[in-house]
Amino acid sequence: MSQRADLARGREWYEESAWPDAHAALTAADGAADLAAPDLELLAVCAYMLGRDDEYVAALERAHGQHLTSGDVPRAVRCGFWIGHNMLFRGQAARAAGWFGRVERLLGEAEVDCVEHGYLLIPRWLEQMAHEEYEAGFATAADAAAIGQRFGDADLMWIARDDQGRALAKQGRLDEAFRLVDEVLLVAEAGELSPRMTGIVYCNTIAYCRDVYALRRARDWTDALSRWCDRQPGMVAHNGLCLVHRAEIAQLRGEWEEALQEARQASERFTRGVLNELACGQAHYRRGEVHRLRGQFAAAEDAYRDAIRAGCEPQPGLALLRLAEGKTAAASAAMRRVLTETSKPLGRAEQLPAWVEILLEVGDVEEARRACDELDEIAAHAGSEVIAAVAAQSRASVALVAGDPREALGDLRSALSLWHALEAPYEAARARVLVGLCCRALGDEDSACLELETARDAFAKLGARPDLLHTDRLLQKRASGDAYGLTPRERQVLALLAAGRSNRQIAADLVISEHTVARHVQNIFGKVGVTSRAAAGAFAVAHQLV
Repeated sequence: MSQRADLARGREWYEESAWPDAHAALTAADGAADLAAPDLELLAVCAYMLGRDDEYVAALERAHGQHLTSGDVPRAVRCGFWIGHNMLFRGQAARAAGWFGRVERLLGEAEVDCVEHGYLLIPRWLEQMAHEEYEAGFATAADAAAIGQRFGDADLMWIARDDQGRALAKQGRLDEAFRLVDEVLLVAEAGELSPRMTGIVYCNTIAYCRDVYALRRARDWTDALSRWCDRQPGMVAHNGLCLVHRAEIAQLRGEWEEALQEARQASERFTRGVLNELACGQAHYRRGEVHRLRGQFAAAEDAYRDAIRAGCEPQPGLALLRLAEGKTAAASAAMRRVLTETSKPLGRAEQLPAWVEILLEVGDVEEARRACDELDEIAAHAGSEVIAAVAAQSRASVALVAGDPREALGDLRSALSLWHALEAPYEAARARVLVGLCCRALGDEDSACLELETARDAFAKLGARPDLLHTDRLLQKRASGDAYGLTPRERQVLALLAAGRSNRQIAADLVISEHTVARHVQNIFGKVGVTSRAAAGAFAVAHQLV
């Protein structure tokens, strides 16, 4: 086939988003004779959409050189910008800075008024956002959007408006942010952006919706991204992130088998390209979470290890796995470490609920209360239903262990309402277990059983085996503490444990050794059918042993 025929087919398939065919035809045409710069740019985009980053950069470098030779500085600058952009996200910061510096110099020497000035504001915006200079970042993105609008460049205008939304969201101005974001979604869905920019807009926006826990919008964007990916079955570049987002949403909705399938696809089929490399670690982590919730601890351990190898932080999931295995010291050490390394409030919000759970397990009620206070403060500024729900549930857990079931019930009703609105059955069932324990502590055994039975049904449907077994034990053991064969000394230890005393403090109070306290605690766990200090404390409150 002649180069002319290959070119014609390559251009046609490009317009149809048939990326493998377009890439093959344009590569064949380039093999017959060097492509001109405009066709090299088409070949570059095809390589990008197929996750072939090295080919993408090589084609752009050739196009950049041809544009310079022909005197088309703006187009050369545009190619150089995309090279720097790709290198930046591949972690090649020095080379990225070199390319950005080169094209800024070229544009300055050319003294030409062109839209590329707006594209070169994007690296500045990225740097400002990395340094948490959100007001400056908003202003820079606004300048880029104005340049895009002046030159009629939809790609620049809408990516810049999306960036304005991110800057507003980081300032806590979510209503303003999402007014911008929602319009960007309409533009992307309407096909008004180039293929490369459409994928970037989708993935960027879903990422920051997740960052600020805007779950409903993350779902909307993920659904739109899925439809876009489905229309391009040969595309590779954005499929990995799309599948990870779908896995996260499926897990929250209680569709755990679907979540596993999506995560497996992301980590096995779509591994090529910088975006997919980022997604791979997240996919392994998501697999670990589903396995942990199902009680498949060995599989969860393997998945978390795969996440670490892919550069993804496996917390708080791995710490909660250690907690479920009874390795409280390891769980506590991991969470202390990750919280020391995490300074941004929304990042801490992801870790603090697990930290509260671990602290209650080891009997440190006061530190758990301090963690709840921090979570409350984050929730007050975040404007997120998810953070509000986990904050309320964490507060309730502490109040229940501290012996105040009436206060806990108010928070739990709020959490339950939010989890139902978010269509999150597992989280709702966990909240319902706590409601049942509160009812039991207040002497309403009938309501307690109804709540626990409803939670049990949800856990059974989900396949949440550890929670199912725990709820079964709570339902089976309703009698007073004496019916479990607790000795007077074990009753004393249980009362102190419920008050939040550590083993060392209990030993001092009762003038016995810590080893003896530990033995009493394990005997108590076995007799009342619990696996944690928090659950033992809740049992003591529920049966009026304190």
